[in-house]
Amino acid sequence: MTSVLGMLEEREAAARLRVDGLREEAARLAEVLEAAETELDRRVIAREELVEALAVSAAGTIAVTEVEQETVCSPVPVPGSTVPRGGRGCR
Repeated sequence: MTSVLGMLEEREAAARLRVDGLREEAARLAEVLEAAETELDRRVIAREELVEALAVSAAGTIAVTEVEQETVCSPVPVPGSTVPRGGRGCR
């Protein structure tokens, strides 16, 4: 017959093993979480860089388009040219 003290020691040992196993799992999950957070940070930075680059590119395109419109549209009528319907040739 097992003593009460022996039963308690067995349960304590089992609880200690469970705690040790959970600590190991928690440490492993902390490493996985850190790697996932690093990946998330990289993706956020990549998206922000892309948005910034697209904004700069769009600003350059708008500036070039405005310059092209200014050079293409002449406020002085050219002999032989036709006026589009509505009477507006340039914007």
